[in-house]
Amino acid sequence: MGTTKTFLLMAAMTGLFLAIGYLTAGMFGMIIAFMIAAGLNVFTYWNADKVVLRMQGAREVTGAERSPVIRAFVEDTQALAEHAGLPRPKIYIIETAQPNAFATGRNPENAAVAATTGLLSVLTREEVAGVMAHELAHVKNRDSLTMTVTATMAGAIGMLANFALFFGGSRDRGGLITSLAIMIFAPLAASMVQFAISRSREYEADRGGAEICGNPAWLASALQKIERGARSQINPYAERNPAAAHMYIINPLNGRPGDNFFSTHPSTANRVAALQKLAAEMRQRTGSDPASVPKQRATGGPWG
Repeated sequence: MGTTKTFLLMAAMTGLFLAIGYLTAGMFGMIIAFMIAAGLNVFTYWNADKVVLRMQGAREVTGAERSPVIRAFVEDTQALAEHAGLPRPKIYIIETAQPNAFATGRNPENAAVAATTGLLSVLTREEVAGVMAHELAHVKNRDSLTMTVTATMAGAIGMLANFALFFGGSRDRGGLITSLAIMIFAPLAASMVQFAISRSREYEADRGGAEICGNPAWLASALQKIERGARSQINPYAERNPAAAHMYIINPLNGRPGDNFFSTHPSTANRVAALQKLAAEMRQRTGSDPASVPKQRATGGPWG
């Protein structure tokens, strides 16, 4: 299902490319746009994850990592992946104070998860496990391919729209006015695809992540902390490359709320409410209480 959705997405984005090319330079422009789109589709399918990770300033964690917090983070994430029946993903760290995380990769065998240093410093170990379980649910559902391709294609469409403005459009199609319309509406159309994909998949990944880690309260508590951190801390990589904002667990673009027409994510309050409902369902099924919110440790920091 995820692969089919991705190819449909690629077709829609290619259509946007062709429309921009035609409005900019007629049939010749459409042919050029088709050639660019064809090459970009192949490139994004195989390399979009690497592009996104580089754009977001992520570095891969290696066996030489000295930080005990990061080593524990890697071990926990690998254990969660095994519990979910997934291959071990590559693990990346982003050096920014804003707490956040995302997953990428064209399939579970080539998946990667990235967390910010802010996430590891603000959240408890249990809360980080909830976040990573959410990202692994994206991998398991093959959402990561769709969201990664969307990020690179949306960015490319925005760039192509700027080229349309630069070249001025063909005279018989309104010239500058047409080019301005392309510059405004083409990225908007690409963004609308991002919004529709991301918001619908976040709820599913929340549910899947809660089931992987076994405690919906861990993820619910983490989402609330990440939301506060995202509003108060700037993520410079996301601000410079906003086309990838929908990939993060919480919108990393500072000060932009959720659950409106132009938001990439559902509101955190709605997601927390859904997780609380899931916790109640799990209590009924198992007879135990999975809903105790993890407490910040009194000594040794969040990973003491």
